[in-house]
Amino acid sequence: MSKKAIVTGATGQDGSYLIELLLSKDYEVIGLKRRTSTATLERIKHIDSDNLTIEEFEISDSGSVYSAVERHKPDEIYNLAAQSHVKTSFDQPNYTFQANTIGVINFLEGVRRFSPDTKFYQASTSEMFGKSVSRNKVSAWGEEKWETYQDENTSFQPQSPYAAAKLASHHMVRNYREGYGIFGACGILFNHESERRGENFVTRKITKWIASFVSWTDSTGLDGDNYTFSENSIHKGNEKFPKLRLGNVDAYRDWGHASDYVNAMWLMLQQEEPDDYVIATGETHSVREFLDKAFQYIGISNYEDFFVIDAEFYRPSEVEYLRGRPDKAESELNWQREVSFTDLVRRMVESDINGEEKTERVAQKVKFIP
Repeated sequence: MSKKAIVTGATGQDGSYLIELLLSKDYEVIGLKRRTSTATLERIKHIDSDNLTIEEFEISDSGSVYSAVERHKPDEIYNLAAQSHVKTSFDQPNYTFQANTIGVINFLEGVRRFSPDTKFYQASTSEMFGKSVSRNKVSAWGEEKWETYQDENTSFQPQSPYAAAKLASHHMVRNYREGYGIFGACGILFNHESERRGENFVTRKITKWIASFVSWTDSTGLDGDNYTFSENSIHKGNEKFPKLRLGNVDAYRDWGHASDYVNAMWLMLQQEEPDDYVIATGETHSVREFLDKAFQYIGISNYEDFFVIDAEFYRPSEVEYLRGRPDKAESELNWQREVSFTDLVRRMVESDINGEEKTERVAQKVKFIP
């Protein structure tokens, strides 16, 4: 008999990959999404399965959540719905807490009241660690090297409304697990990107800009790489193109691929006992490193000339460094990531270039540099 799962945030990056995974395992999947006036099914429109149903709901409305849990009584619930942008959380802290904390409480109460045998997964985040790491660094060959990491035993010091709201939910899952015996597991996921990442996140912002730039250089009909630069523009002949605008490019993050991370979510709910797990690669890379790698793929080594720092994209409180240690997940869940940092960047750049313009001429501009 096949299992039934509810996936909230069904139209997001993680939701789309998780739905594909569950359908491949013969689940009946109910994808829940917010009602919107514009189409939001882009990431799942390719999925053609009688085992997938998409329903509208509102996570901050307890009645809407209770109704979904009571009607379906699923084997598993994966709560991926959230206001997921850190910068936005400073501008919209109330909404962030409604979606990221009250919504989780609604689901926990729904499970407790109407479907106590349901296993519940909560998407926690590495942003909860905030500035918990020490600032000790060592210098090697002129570079700053951080020697630390975060795992399940690291203290939490959230630096944004987003992180604080997620931390409150993280503790609520533990409270319901210990107080009511609910099977509640939290995945403390470090940054995970993909070709389906939202365009307001820095990695996708970079790769989308590169795709537009490649398309522009192709359409100008000008050969060679003889660019000139003004403060905010790139020039080639009489043509010009706006520079990429970014915030803190010296932030370090542990970046993996979302398809690997949703597999960890599923593994957590297949265990005999619920627990919390850090999901990460064990590596950290700066935004500058991501820029460097992404620009190399189009044959540009001097990426510094192609972007400008814009204070608009700085957060009121910055998290400088995140690097997870996934030993517990690897040993207890037998989880392993498959996509390396290099492959992640390559896949994102190639996908956006091919989506921008599907001609062989443009596609051939992508140069793989290991």
